Amino acid sequence: MEYVFELDVSGKVEDVVETLLQLHRASCLDKLGDQTAMITAILQSRLARTSFDKNRFQSVSEKLHMECKAEMVTPLVTNPGHACITDTTLYFQPLNGYPKPMVQITLHDIRRIYKRRHGLMPLGLEVFCTEDDLCSDVYLKFYERQDRDDLYFYIATYLEHHVAERTAEGYTLQWQRGLLSNYQYLLHLNTLADRSCNDLSQYPVFPWVVSDYSSSELDLSNPGTFRDLSKPVGALNKQRLERLLVRGLRFLMSEQPGSLGCLKLVSSRLRASIPGETEVSGRTLAPSALCPLPSFPCEFSCSPSAFLLTIQETRYQEMPEPKFMYGSHYSSPGYVLFYLVRIAPEYMLCLQNGRFDNADRMFNSIAETWKNCLDGATDFKELIPEFYGDDVSFLVNSLKLDLGKRQGGQMVDDVELPPWAQSPEDFLQKSRDALESDYVSEHLHEWIDLVFGYKQKGRDAVGAHNVFHPLTYEGGVDLNSTEDPDEKVAMLTQILEFGQTPKQLFVTPHPRRITPKFKRLFQPSSYNASTADSPVSPGEESFEDLTEESRTLAWSNITRLQLHEQHKIHKEAVTGIAVSRSGSSVFTTSQDSTLKMFSKESKMLQRSISFSNMALSSCLLLPGDATVVSSSWDNNVYFYSIAFGRRQDTLMGHDDAVSKICWHDNRLYSASWDSTVKVWSGVPAEMPGSRRHQFDLLAELEHDVSVDTISLSAASTLLASGTKEGTVTIWDLTAATGLHQIPCHSGTVCDTAFSPDSRHVLSAGEDGCLNVIDVQTGMLISSMTSDEPQRCFLWDGNSVLSGSQSGELLVWDLLGGKIRERIQGHTGKLSAADLPPPNLLFPPADVPFSSRKLPVCALCRGRSPPDPGWPGHLHRLG
Repeated sequence: MEYVFELDVSGKVEDVVETLLQLHRASCLDKLGDQTAMITAILQSRLARTSFDKNRFQSVSEKLHMECKAEMVTPLVTNPGHACITDTTLYFQPLNGYPKPMVQITLHDIRRIYKRRHGLMPLGLEVFCTEDDLCSDVYLKFYERQDRDDLYFYIATYLEHHVAERTAEGYTLQWQRGLLSNYQYLLHLNTLADRSCNDLSQYPVFPWVVSDYSSSELDLSNPGTFRDLSKPVGALNKQRLERLLVRGLRFLMSEQPGSLGCLKLVSSRLRASIPGETEVSGRTLAPSALCPLPSFPCEFSCSPSAFLLTIQETRYQEMPEPKFMYGSHYSSPGYVLFYLVRIAPEYMLCLQNGRFDNADRMFNSIAETWKNCLDGATDFKELIPEFYGDDVSFLVNSLKLDLGKRQGGQMVDDVELPPWAQSPEDFLQKSRDALESDYVSEHLHEWIDLVFGYKQKGRDAVGAHNVFHPLTYEGGVDLNSTEDPDEKVAMLTQILEFGQTPKQLFVTPHPRRITPKFKRLFQPSSYNASTADSPVSPGEESFEDLTEESRTLAWSNITRLQLHEQHKIHKEAVTGIAVSRSGSSVFTTSQDSTLKMFSKESKMLQRSISFSNMALSSCLLLPGDATVVSSSWDNNVYFYSIAFGRRQDTLMGHDDAVSKICWHDNRLYSASWDSTVKVWSGVPAEMPGSRRHQFDLLAELEHDVSVDTISLSAASTLLASGTKEGTVTIWDLTAATGLHQIPCHSGTVCDTAFSPDSRHVLSAGEDGCLNVIDVQTGMLISSMTSDEPQRCFLWDGNSVLSGSQSGELLVWDLLGGKIRERIQGHTGKLSAADLPPPNLLFPPADVPFSSRKLPVCALCRGRSPPDPGWPGHLHRLG
């Protein structure tokens, strides 16, 4: 039989025929590894004999930066050719001129670039010309990692406003605060985890969220409507999972009868799955019988769940290499095309050797597919983004494809929808509503832990029944170290066809989304503790609920600061500031060892007090504005009576300098360079000269190094401390225990503060970073960097006003991840801040003796900006 082909290619037919003959000879080789090696040699030879056609440049003035060999990645196909970048354009010229002779992208149009792994190797680069689109403009795979990195560098350097690839943590804060929908957040996580629409082995993965596909109405207020997002699909059906565990137990006992300490099947569900007696290793046992191994006591007789977990972990540990729990993955090219066959039949035909799958195994019904994922022995697939989009074409056989006839006689046509969906459009809309529902918002973090987070690998993955074949994980195999070509091809084929686990983005529990239902958060020592045990006050409200008009006005105008007044009061650096509730008096401490009181009305210095010849480090006003408390480098804390103008108490409580103090509800919190934070109970003496009050030490929070700053949550049930080595620790004061220790700075932590809703901690350090930490999980969810240390700050949960080493005031947009405004403040570094209603004040720090002044500054009200040259000022906004 003869076939006649008409070739629509450039070049000589003889050259094409020669290449075809070479490929035919390669296909006749016995070993797959030899075939692949010969095809690769043919390809590299063609690439070496060709180069990028510079006549394709858009302009004769373009300057070539780099040219290299690469492949353009499309679903199921990689197209070899030459990549080239000039000072204005990125080009890719495929060898075969398909899908077009030249792919070109103007650098000015590029909005996002991501380094990718392809086949679990770091060789990919994906370029987007839009901010939110699911599909990219080009996906390139390089033969050398250095070529990929060089091309990435050139593009990043060109983009004037290019920011390095955004981290997952940066998106997390936006999602928590409601600026990103669940759908948008999952898209961003997929993108950051190397998932791409151009790579079917790493197609974006989305969760099943609805479990009810039989009701006539979809009730999104009923928790029973939803899937358990804390479990992978393979663990959703308890009976299927327990049968898997029991089979593993039988296998272990048959192979190693002494490998388990007991075999008391106490779970009623286990009894249901193993009726009557069970034969294990030749022994016949009733479900309630003890294992006949008397050397081990039965420790799980009252804990079926612990028994099941031990069976699973033991089975996993005893499995031969490679170890895994499931024989298939939740995302693979086959599963993706199972969903998309109606709009991408050519890919299905390519994957299935020219034919569609059996009609009864096609994507026929939403309900049937869900049921098979629950009950099937090897079906654990999740969904794809299209289920939550707005394009219904993948549900409708608009191409009138002949997809076969089912056993019942009906032809495969449109996908059968659940009763609660009136149309494909209605199905997608209700699915999207379910994804954005309160229930899913409250539990989506649990699914993220499984797919992108800390339960993806290790013991946590074993405990969560979430372990897949090692070849699906990044780092699971080193293809470059595999010498056998047949084995290498087999592994690469399995990697590309079996599916790949997303790149791990989080190594600690993911924080939950902030929803109105969760006004209390956070379990002190255990993540499954009851909310009633939370140290956060149930009456705390989120920052959105703040109603104080003055604060709202101040933060809305925070970028319009302007110097109003200045006054010189200290000889050396100011270290602390406190403002009376009326705003009429300002108290400051300084390294010149003095506490000073300044009157806003008279604009005069009213008092100057010295307790010792050592520097004072901070100050605060007690409720009622009758007493000011100062900490000192002489290891003491001093209480000064404003009414009587005398020192009324001294607390000698540390072995080194006291760096920071806080006060709440007759409790003093003191941080020191002696590596401790101490909690004191007591009321200072009411009158000078009377018997001094005995302060009682309630708790001592130990650190490894000196503590430079502390802050309290709104309810004073949590404390954040920062050390000179860059560690922030969050403490539960109700139990005097540490909750999280986060090494998030490369130098001293200068300042910390809780958000108004106590859900986040912000820290500033000498390394110039502002870091946001989730209180519940201890995760670093946002980090922004400036070019100099940030010494102090104020924030409302969204925006930050910080004081820098150079004296500048920086206004940060945390949710946008950028600096909104730079305001010239002092010529010396800023060291402390206070927020008295309705004003904002900043003190200066290290400036020369002759320029130590205390200015007062107001919000911009049409006045001209002040002279930015004034050094060392205190600013007030009103």
